[in-house]
Amino acid sequence: MSLFQLYVLSFLQKIFFSNKKKGASRVALFFQEKIDFMLSRLFTSIWGLNSGSYRQFSSVLFLLFSVLFLSQNSSAQEQKRPKIGLVLSGGGAKGFAHIGVLKVLEEAGLKIDYIGGTSMGAVIGGLYASGYNAAQIDSIFKSTDFSKLINDFIPRSSKNFYEKRNEELYALVLPFKNFKVGIPEALSKGMYNYNLLSRITRNVRDVKDFNQLPIPFLCIATNIETGKEVLLNKGNLAQAMIASSSFPSLFSPVEINGEILVDGGVVNNYPIQEVRKLGADIIIGVDVQNDLLDRDQLKDATKILVQITNLHSIERMKNNIKNTDIYIKPDITQYGVISFDKGKEIIIKGEEATFAVFEQIKKLVDESNPYKKPKLVLHSDSLKIKAINTNKLANYTNEYVNGKLRFKPNSKINYNDLITGINNINATQNFSAISYSLEKNNEGLNLNLDLKENTTKTYLKFGLHYDNLFKSGVLINLTRKKTLFKNDLASLDIILGDNFRYNLDYYIENGFNLSFGFKSHYDQFNRNIAKEISTIIAVSPNVNTINVDFTDLTNQLYFQSLFVQKFLIGGGIELKHLKIKSETLANVDPLIDRSNYLSLFSYLKFDSFDNKYFPKKGWYFAGDVQSYLISSNYTRTFQPFSIVKGDFGVAATLFKNATIKLETDAGFSFGQQSVPFFNFILGGYGYNKINNFKYFFGYDYLSVVANSYIKSTATIDYEIFRKNHVNFTANFANAGDKIFESVAWVSFPEYSGYAIGYGLESVIGPLEVKYSWSPEQAKGFTWFSIGFVF
Repeated sequence: MSLFQLYVLSFLQKIFFSNKKKGASRVALFFQEKIDFMLSRLFTSIWGLNSGSYRQFSSVLFLLFSVLFLSQNSSAQEQKRPKIGLVLSGGGAKGFAHIGVLKVLEEAGLKIDYIGGTSMGAVIGGLYASGYNAAQIDSIFKSTDFSKLINDFIPRSSKNFYEKRNEELYALVLPFKNFKVGIPEALSKGMYNYNLLSRITRNVRDVKDFNQLPIPFLCIATNIETGKEVLLNKGNLAQAMIASSSFPSLFSPVEINGEILVDGGVVNNYPIQEVRKLGADIIIGVDVQNDLLDRDQLKDATKILVQITNLHSIERMKNNIKNTDIYIKPDITQYGVISFDKGKEIIIKGEEATFAVFEQIKKLVDESNPYKKPKLVLHSDSLKIKAINTNKLANYTNEYVNGKLRFKPNSKINYNDLITGINNINATQNFSAISYSLEKNNEGLNLNLDLKENTTKTYLKFGLHYDNLFKSGVLINLTRKKTLFKNDLASLDIILGDNFRYNLDYYIENGFNLSFGFKSHYDQFNRNIAKEISTIIAVSPNVNTINVDFTDLTNQLYFQSLFVQKFLIGGGIELKHLKIKSETLANVDPLIDRSNYLSLFSYLKFDSFDNKYFPKKGWYFAGDVQSYLISSNYTRTFQPFSIVKGDFGVAATLFKNATIKLETDAGFSFGQQSVPFFNFILGGYGYNKINNFKYFFGYDYLSVVANSYIKSTATIDYEIFRKNHVNFTANFANAGDKIFESVAWVSFPEYSGYAIGYGLESVIGPLEVKYSWSPEQAKGFTWFSIGFVF
């Protein structure tokens, strides 16, 4: 007798045995007893088992064959279950509706077997395929600042001191090539998005075939050179999602395998055929693409660009709808591709549209065993970087790149450190495209960098500013990279307006190694200032201020480097020419000074403020020593002396939209008697601080002069609505002749002042108005500062 026949007899025996316990009919009991007797005789005659052993053996045999039968039956049911493919179309912010759809599909207990998407559908589909459930994707998108994503936000902390100045000086930057002004390639390189997706898909960073993801996945991009559709189902998942969603003019194209790719919605916004080829039996499609708009609706550039991308795909979409088994069309006509601030509403629209076809979806669900997608548990973000591999660069050295990363081979870092390093490279604006991947090796990970050098080396930049000291100014800048050497940069600012000025800067950056530079700047203004600046000339005791024409020409040679990868440390030699004259001084030479001064200087700086003008967090420190050694000595009073000064500030958020900033700064001279023109001169606000000029509320511009001082300032700022600020400031100071040689500097403040103000963050820089007063002054002052300070 075969093993299968034994199993059948045993199975029947167990059935009847069970029926016996439940009071089965006599006929059933009869057959059960006969089968039991036959099996007992068979097993005892073949294997010599007694009745007790037979009972145990038959029970075990029944259990084994039952498990085998049930597993085969379950496998057969799984094979018979139709494979579900999910197709997610592109639509920018309207793609948030996909999250609502996924939530309802999970609620129904439906398992998705394949996913295909385009643009935003590729991003959400790729995250779902990598293991995230709908609730997790919802949390990711709620925590994402899409204004930073669109503008390719680079944290201020990732910029070096030159890049910070560059960012906070110019309102408009345009490429300049062959004496022609161009326009930027796109609003964003997409690095903010790439960094985000690389980090959150780290669980599958080693998966290079998207069919091996937890859910097989593909997405569509467009070859911008040929106009052909490109199927992305292998390689770097984050890079594929970025390429598929690179909306033209909003994001720069992405290069993959030698092809220049943009948003897949241009050619195929609904990859239904591709998902069917993966093996899908049933297609659930989510369409967030708008129909064509009429002339009354095409009111802005974004809608026109979307219309252009839809022209080709709109007819194809109609045919695709016919081939979709369950078609979901959220009602999102009132939203646009950049309606990211309406994300919560759009998600709800996706849920509503899915509930409308809920009964069709439930028919695909195994009610006895509904699917529940588990929550993805992210791997540790610790990274051991064994090697850093960079493609060959024509204009920049490996030392330069490693210096920007701020970590070296054989370093243990985390994703925050990696993203900070990539942001540092991006902040230079020296590379038009940046991609990276992490590859396993025997001892850790290789960081592979693919940097595409920016072919534009020359830029025209523009700025506007007004303050009560230098008055109006229009800034025109010419910046040139790789002027003489690798890693170098030359910049020339010409400031036209009430007072002509210029700034020339040439800098060679060498990463962790010493960097070198040359600076030259020229400043001039006419203003009533404190009479103490002319202590060498007798001024009537009844006169508090004198009107001067002030001219400063400064040239510096300097070197600098990073100290413990955070602080900027440097030093150099300076030659300064001062010319100060006053036509208001009667019966004396109008020239107060016309001397050259040679000095040595050194400095240490740190700045982690997230915003220069309205910081919410961070701190800064700046300290320097300058020794004046030689002078042409027009005044015939010069003796060598030195000046030490330091600034410290910290900002923190008190509660939502409310920030406090605390600052203190101090300085003093030592050695011989200091030259009064280099003393600390306090008063006013909003101007470019040269030499030792310092802001001080409550006092007019440059109205307090001393060779030593200490000052503290507190500002409470409240952002009443986005980029609009109201603030209150109080500052206190002691200033005088060598106040640190006694306890005078810790006495009750001699000078105090207060200000209330309003500030607006605009494209040309902060627009500020402040009313300032002091208990020691008879009148208050109203000051304006318009645009970035230069």
